[in-house]
Amino acid sequence: MKKGLGILGRLQRTPKWKQVEFKELEYKAHTVKDILTEMKDISELIIDLAYSAILFKDDEIAEEVRYLETRMDYLNYEIRMMAMMAARTRDDAEQLSGILQIAEAAETISNAAGDIANIVSLGKDKIGFLPKVLKRADEKIFRINISPKSQACDKSIGELAVESETGMHIIAIRRGNYWIYDPGAPTVLKKNDTLIVRGAEEGFKDLKLF
Repeated sequence: MKKGLGILGRLQRTPKWKQVEFKELEYKAHTVKDILTEMKDISELIIDLAYSAILFKDDEIAEEVRYLETRMDYLNYEIRMMAMMAARTRDDAEQLSGILQIAEAAETISNAAGDIANIVSLGKDKIGFLPKVLKRADEKIFRINISPKSQACDKSIGELAVESETGMHIIAIRRGNYWIYDPGAPTVLKKNDTLIVRGAEEGFKDLKLF
């Protein structure tokens, strides 16, 4: 997947999302294409992470979801500012309305993912049977650590041909206090990385052999 100017595919420090949420917004000019691309990518990623947070009962993954939700709010703000500055006539406004509808739909998805992730804050004893339900899906979400002895160490995702060889899609990589969202083929795996992956159980068994 080709990356734009956004946060996906890049090393990101674990955020303090509450600080980000209430930080004063400052408009920065980007292209509509870049903003919509990042919004689309986040809307695809954030649902997987939200379900991962419940499946693994993981507060840190839930915090990443809240950060991405806040990031989506910011992108929606940027694209609205861009639309207001660009609209000069009624025809301009009508053309831009379709773009704003897409942006609003993407933000709705991220808000729903945030609601899902917030279930984790109720406590592990309140989540109940939800992780068991998620494990029954055809495509499941798994977590795997890269051991120092793994043949995957210091090799790129493309070099390992992870998706074509196993059918597993790497949703995100946790590296110390950093995350890489939706990593691409050039991303190199390091020892002690934690991968969040999605796919069939048979594919996960193949992945564990790497």
